[in-house]
Formats: sequence, structure tokens, C-alpha cells
Amino acid sequence: MVAAEELFVRLVGTNPVVQGLAGGVIIAVLNTLGALVVLVWRNPGERALDGALGFAAGVMLSASFTSLILPGIAIGGIVPVVVGILLGVAILDRADDWVPHVHVVITGRVREDPGRGNPRTASVLLFIVAITLHNMPEGLAVGVSFGSENLGNALALTLAIGLQNIPEGLAVSVAALNAGLGRYFYAALAGVRAGLVEIPLAVFGAWAVGVAEPILPYAMGFAAGGMLFVISDEIVPETHARGHERIATLGTMLGVVVMLYLDVTLG
Repeated sequence: MVAAEELFVRLVGTNPVVQGLAGGVIIAVLNTLGALVVLVWRNPGERALDGALGFAAGVMLSASFTSLILPGIAIGGIVPVVVGILLGVAILDRADDWVPHVHVVITGRVREDPGRGNPRTASVLLFIVAITLHNMPEGLAVGVSFGSENLGNALALTLAIGLQNIPEGLAVSVAALNAGLGRYFYAALAGVRAGLVEIPLAVFGAWAVGVAEPILPYAMGFAAGGMLFVISDEIVPETHARGHERIATLGTMLGVVVMLYLDVTLG
């Protein structure tokens, strides 16, 4: 790790804000790498997509606790995390009203009738939004870690979150394909956009440690609550709706194990 620290300082310098920017770029690039996998995964069938989306749900389920809820409790106690969870659930519960607008942000395309849409598309778009919400406190956490000037811990956290972002980026793109959003370009773009929210938040976290650190447990709880709501309310029913329950369930279990391993060994 000492060699990694020296190399990082040689490449980036010692300014915490610039280091936070570099950390945000690293985790966003790894998110993008996962998202771009769909560009070489040609013509996946419904069974494969349900299994992959089940894997994505498992990744998010595990990450909700090991990456967000438990660290949030360790930082600020149970109350801020619970408040954040309840806020995340409340907002995602009402998200049907703004899913048409989210569709435009994610895909860059305008619906002919923005007031109506395919329920399947809406449910998977909510999943994409939930993963994006998850990325936001992660970017903030990376920035705060660099701003605290503990370079070893900051690099370890950046590596852990970056590796987690690979399956998360794939999850977003698979979700976009599963929603029938069209070309692979849009599926990959959805994953790229989800990861890009981490860069400005990492810079903000490094610049304003005193401001950002107290809101971290609320942000972590908020992201976890939103993800848990969408996984239970939308994604699990979606992956079990076309007769592929077993492969979706096995995918979920695999996703839980993979993310649990990454969180425990790298976090």
C-alpha cells in the first residue's frame, strides 16, 4: 500500500481536492467499465437478462447493508441512518410521478406521451435511479476520505468502491436492456451516467469535509432505503414474471455473495 500511495502522490499531487477528483474519476471509470460489458454481450435472451438482473439485485441487497447501512451507523449512529432509509423509501414510493422525466435524463429520448409509459420500463428505470442514489454517498465518502488526509484509508476505500462499481455498472446497463430501451448504446450510456454522479460529489467531499461528513449517514441510509424498496417492490417481481424464477433467484444469491466478499475483504 505504501508503494501505491507514493505512486498516487507522484501522479496526482498532495492537494486533497485534486486527490478527491482523482478518486472520483477512478470509481466512475470502473462503473463505466462494467456498464460497457453489454456492448460485447450480444443478444441476451430473457432468461439470461432475468438472471443478470437477479444478480444485480443481489449486489444491491448486499451493498445496502455492508456498504451503506452498517458504515452509516458506525459514522453517525442508528437514528440518522433510519431517517435516511425512511426518506429514501418515501421518495421512491412516490417516484412514479417523475419516472417519465427520469426516462429522458437516462436515455436522452423523449417519449411521445410522457404521461404514460410501459410499467416494465418504469420499474427498471426506478432500479437505475436506485443504483444512482447508491453511487452518490459512495462518491461523497471517497471525497471525505481524501479530505481527511489519510491517504492509505482513502486509497483502500477507493479500490473497494471501484471494484463494487463494476457489477453495479453492469447492473444499470442490463436493467436498461431488460426495460427494452433499445440499442446497446443507450444501455451503456445509462450505466455511464449513473457513475458520473460520483465525481462531483467526491470533489465536494474532499473540499468540504466538515460539511460533508455529518450528512454521510443520512445519505447512506437514503440510498439504502431507496434500493431496498425498489428491489422488493419492482425488481424481484419483474425477474419472476416470465417463468425464470430459479435462475433469477440463483443470480440474486450469487450477487449477494460476490458483493459481500468485496465489501468484507476490501472495505
